[in-house]
Amino acid sequence: MPKEKRFIKTYSQSASAIEVWVDKQTGVNYLYHSAGYSGGLTVLLDKEGKPVITPITSE
Repeated sequence: MPKEKRFIKTYSQSASAIEVWVDKQTGVNYLYHSAGYSGGLTVLLDKEGKPVITPITSE
């Protein structure tokens, strides 16, 4: 039985390898950026410094 994927990609900007990923269990949004052989991942924050949360819907 295949395990369900926890993260989904919601945005991609291919010119600069920027992606936004959402954790389907918590709704927390993450920004991923890669360049060459390196990359980085960080939580997306709103203007108040709190994590950006996407509402979770049951499928």
